[in-house]
Amino acid sequence: MTMKAVVVKEVCDGSVEVIQKDIPKVGAGEALVKVEYCGVCHTDLHVANGDFGKLPGRILGHEGIGIVTEVAPDVTSLRKGDRVSIAWFFEGCGHCEYCTTGRETLCRSVKNAGYSVDGGMSEYCLVTADYAVKVPEGLDPAQASSITCAGVTTYKAIKEAGAAPGQWVAIYGAGGLGNLAVQYAKKVFNAHVVAIDINNDKLALAKEVGADLVINGREVDDVAALIQEKTGGCHSAVVTAVSKVAFNQAVDSVRAGGTVVAVGLPSEMMDLSIVKTVLDGIRVVGSLVGTRKDLEEAFQFGAEGLVVPVVQKRPVEDAPAVFEEMHAGTIQGRMVLDFTGETTCSCCHH
Repeated sequence: MTMKAVVVKEVCDGSVEVIQKDIPKVGAGEALVKVEYCGVCHTDLHVANGDFGKLPGRILGHEGIGIVTEVAPDVTSLRKGDRVSIAWFFEGCGHCEYCTTGRETLCRSVKNAGYSVDGGMSEYCLVTADYAVKVPEGLDPAQASSITCAGVTTYKAIKEAGAAPGQWVAIYGAGGLGNLAVQYAKKVFNAHVVAIDINNDKLALAKEVGADLVINGREVDDVAALIQEKTGGCHSAVVTAVSKVAFNQAVDSVRAGGTVVAVGLPSEMMDLSIVKTVLDGIRVVGSLVGTRKDLEEAFQFGAEGLVVPVVQKRPVEDAPAVFEEMHAGTIQGRMVLDFTGETTCSCCHH
């Protein structure tokens, strides 16, 4: 039996192709998932581009949601019919200091879906049963796919920022991650939110989902100065933008004692004034996706309707076009590849 899969092209130039591959066999501790939806993330573009090492033929995707169709005899944590995630944090070793202290995403022998192991952009996918997180009742599977990476990543980042009710949080980048960051900051943490982007459409969407203040970085001379003037300096900033400029502005936009959380992955260096960092007591923190527990919580807020991902379903055949659009920066919200076969054309939203 074969299945459709979206894989990295031989040239590793950021483009992808849809091919037929054999359906994988279930091994010890594993479950086979019939994929319903898989979101497309900027990190997929990095992998397709060979930015983290060339991986021709790798099945991409770490925002997968699907139904368990088969479990290995030794599996007790999942059963047939469960709806589960296929996330970037695919598996940890389970016994290192990071795995045993609630920081499992930092495990040094971690496996990552769509990067070091085949991911969710295929009709069927293997998961390590104990690392697949169940999707709660009442959460739309296409929206759940977005929470599997973009949602849990921003939810965890806002936790790392130490956001509290009434505080100001600056969200740099209002794309697929930034839009969810605004929602979690506003609806879950009850914070005031500034959204910064260079695209007015994305800012309009950020305003719609709860941003108190939106700023177009191209239309303002000094973004950080404007934020300082309007808020007295944000208590924290979360940077989802893939831009060195945004990271530098974030440091200047927080007040003394503020925290800057790095999420986006531009392959540049950020500038950090040592004097400012010391005298203003600035914390700069890297935050990588989230643990299984973080994902469980992030899913639950989605199921309760507090956070609603903006997703657009696209047929699997559209995958090469979606990667081109992502490269061009023209995507609104989150593109989700539909493996159910229900979405028939790229203009549909049903």
